[in-house]
Amino acid sequence: MPIVLKSLREIDAMRRAGQIVALVLEELREHVRPGVTTGDLDRLAAAVIAREGGRSAFLGYRGFPAHICTSVNEQVLHGIPGRRVLRDGDLLKLDVGVEWHGLCADAAISVVVGRGSRVAERLVAVAEEAFWAGFAQAWPGKRIGDIGAAIAGVIRSSGFAVIEGYAGHGVGRVLHEEPSVPNDGQPGEGVLLRSGMTLAIEPMIAAGSGKTRILRDGWTVVTLDGRLAAHFEHTVWVRDNGPMVLTQP
Repeated sequence: MPIVLKSLREIDAMRRAGQIVALVLEELREHVRPGVTTGDLDRLAAAVIAREGGRSAFLGYRGFPAHICTSVNEQVLHGIPGRRVLRDGDLLKLDVGVEWHGLCADAAISVVVGRGSRVAERLVAVAEEAFWAGFAQAWPGKRIGDIGAAIAGVIRSSGFAVIEGYAGHGVGRVLHEEPSVPNDGQPGEGVLLRSGMTLAIEPMIAAGSGKTRILRDGWTVVTLDGRLAAHFEHTVWVRDNGPMVLTQP
């Protein structure tokens, strides 16, 4: 699939989709507490998306059965919401994608439920720090390897591991477009960044080895060693006067 450069009209639609994503994540964060189920959060997300006139980009995507992804503790991503009750100290990853007028935006945050461990709090902070390091490289003329190298540098210097086998991606006309946006790489290598590209940059990090497996549900990715993981993501517009996040209020 070729890389799709977006028009300003398409960017405007993605910005609106991104604003809905941001609203959903904001309301979900406010409702995260011990005793809430991941299914409760999925229903809340569905209501907010409908209220704002969007459509979940996840529901039905390759058969995914929910509106958002909710991944807890050793679960890295693609967790399916359901009856799981959140407990004090859990590390919850919330991943939301919204389609608006045929254009998609995608973002994720990690939230500690109640009072968490020092490791959990640090994972959350480092995942976000790694995102902004990668974001700073998203200029026309740079390369995908510059983003990955910046992300991996922050993660490894903090004593954590890059999750292996998973990456960010282009996003826009469909949820997953070219190019892949790895969370590791060599500066100056990989796809050349061009104005009009839209990328989901999403560091995924682990307190352990970074190796993973998929549960029998066929979706949920967990760390192989059972250690905690964190995830942070925004949709980013590559433009001539500097990158812009499209999934903020």
